[in-house]
Amino acid sequence: MSSRAAALLFAAASFASVIAALVAQHGFGMQPCPWCILQRIVFVLIGLVALGAALAGGVLRRMLGLLIAPLALAGAAAALYQHFVAAKSSSCDLTLADRLIRGLRLDSLLPAVFEVRGSCADAAVDLFGVPFEFWSLALFVLLAVGGFVLARGAPR
Repeated sequence: MSSRAAALLFAAASFASVIAALVAQHGFGMQPCPWCILQRIVFVLIGLVALGAALAGGVLRRMLGLLIAPLALAGAAAALYQHFVAAKSSSCDLTLADRLIRGLRLDSLLPAVFEVRGSCADAAVDLFGVPFEFWSLALFVLLAVGGFVLARGAPR
């Protein structure tokens, strides 16, 4: 697979994950907590960077690929924090995720996508017996590995 095709795949997977979360929210009533929304923001950022990498070439593509990795690792950290810490607390107010969302004002600009509508303790949802945030974690890990591979460039 070419590095351009890989970058397009990363972008598609990132945007598809946000679409899946929106379907879960608006179609099935799964209301997102601040950490869920933060993960959506990271997926959108990764999607945009991957799209840029697909459109760029050479060194710029490799640099953008390298940027995907830390973004994905930050998303993985958010998913782990959501599962092991936030889901066990009574409130998500004033957490890092909540402050970032409010600071970016994305909840005001696009409330249907980025508005917090649930608490961390109430947002615990399983899909096929696996917590939603672990699905997110798995994709973040794959994207981080993919970002490092993209940064290495095509084999010669």
